Amino acid sequence: MKSDFKKLELKKYRFRLGMMFLAGFLGSMLIWSVAMAGQRTHTVFFQGEKNELNVYRIFGSKPGKTLLIIGGIQGDEPGGFLAADFYADFSLEKGNLIVVPRANFPSILKKERQINQDMNRKFMDDTTLNYEAKVVDVLKKLICESDCFLNLHEGSGFYSPTWKSVDRNPKKYGQSVIADDSILYPGENLASVDLKAMAQHVIDKINENIEEDVLHFHFNNHRTNHPDTSHKEQRRSATYYAMDVCKIPAFGIESAKVLPLEQKVRQHIYAINGFMEMLDILPQTPGIDLQKPQMTYMIISINDAIPVVVGKMHRLKINRGDSIQVHDIVANYERGLSVDVLGVGNDFNDMKKKLIINEPTRIEAKKDFYACGSVFLDFDDTKIDRGSKLLAGAGNEADTIRYKLKVNGRTLIAENYSHVNIQLGDKLIIEDILTGDIDPSEYVVNFKGFVGNSSVNTGEDRGYVIDTGAGVLMPRYSLGKKGRHYYVVATLAGNEVGKIYIDIKS
Repeated sequence: MKSDFKKLELKKYRFRLGMMFLAGFLGSMLIWSVAMAGQRTHTVFFQGEKNELNVYRIFGSKPGKTLLIIGGIQGDEPGGFLAADFYADFSLEKGNLIVVPRANFPSILKKERQINQDMNRKFMDDTTLNYEAKVVDVLKKLICESDCFLNLHEGSGFYSPTWKSVDRNPKKYGQSVIADDSILYPGENLASVDLKAMAQHVIDKINENIEEDVLHFHFNNHRTNHPDTSHKEQRRSATYYAMDVCKIPAFGIESAKVLPLEQKVRQHIYAINGFMEMLDILPQTPGIDLQKPQMTYMIISINDAIPVVVGKMHRLKINRGDSIQVHDIVANYERGLSVDVLGVGNDFNDMKKKLIINEPTRIEAKKDFYACGSVFLDFDDTKIDRGSKLLAGAGNEADTIRYKLKVNGRTLIAENYSHVNIQLGDKLIIEDILTGDIDPSEYVVNFKGFVGNSSVNTGEDRGYVIDTGAGVLMPRYSLGKKGRHYYVVATLAGNEVGKIYIDIKS
């Protein structure tokens, strides 16, 4: 009897899901056409601008529903945009995907939640004009082309329907699938959609792959449009726009921020696969490979001449005042690549920008916010030790490290373990470290007592303006705790390999 009952309930469930998406089928047919069957398209919006937006469409060999996947709308949540990345290369037997792996590339490069505004609060009732608004206009159109929308995030703490601790309670987001209500009402003559049932079905799929009960996902109903909701800010979010304007099911997938990166990526993939199965989108899925980003070479032109290929850790000889342009990076990843010409370019991406070089510097390649290789720009009159080799913990070979600083705009090279004297109120920038054969991007250079990025404190302090008179330094980290003698430490693979002392005189 129990077996018959379960079969009856399963039939009812499948029937209900079929009714949920019957209305969306015609919308899917508008996107899918015989000419596009089995094809992929790649559209670049705002090409050459800092907010360049890459959109990937994958069409199945057979028509079906369309799932929109957006990652990276907030740049300090890599689990989402790295998971979305996998789906840009899919082949589908049935159905369609629209994949936006990096909705907010500038904030990803800075590893910050937002730049001008929180992009996920600009979908409703916002008239502020900035790059976020331009991106959101595109995302709105994509949402309304879809049958279902997933917004991939990382959340603080662990969501629990009841209060259990400071880190596990109803106000936390981690390990939850969020909807703006339990039921979606698409409009007259259209069947309502049970969002809670959809979410719970996928949550069960996710939890099958998670052994620890404390890490299981839960359904998190924000009840966004209810008068007593505690999530009124979500009325400007992407998922609310999807539900209220486009009338489609939409969910936020929130893995817990504190989990290891690979675990977060896999949980997002479990969720996406669960929704694809529910929507009858049939994939030919590539394997998961989270290899370390590695640049092979850059393609660079000098003064608009024919571009040259420059390998990782190689040095390019130029003249003072020459213009350089990085045309491309070849690495073991194709997407999320950028370059930073240290001390010269802008705060985001210097790819394809013509830049005048007036002093020796380094071009750092990045995959998202992960440094993955360097090329050096040298002048003929620059005396740099090209033959030295630095190994972590290799005795006095660490003396080959030097520190390139700027004090009030003036360049200063400091030897390892030396003292640098500055005045209180001076503005100090740790531009880079000069090393032997090891890529400077492999190091972490940390000014003890200063936090460059308060939202994500990685300990890396290169590139930040340290205003010694603005109260940004923490005296408790200074030598003697009097706020006058600080130190900068360089580490490689967690081992200290160098240090300089910053002596501030009043």
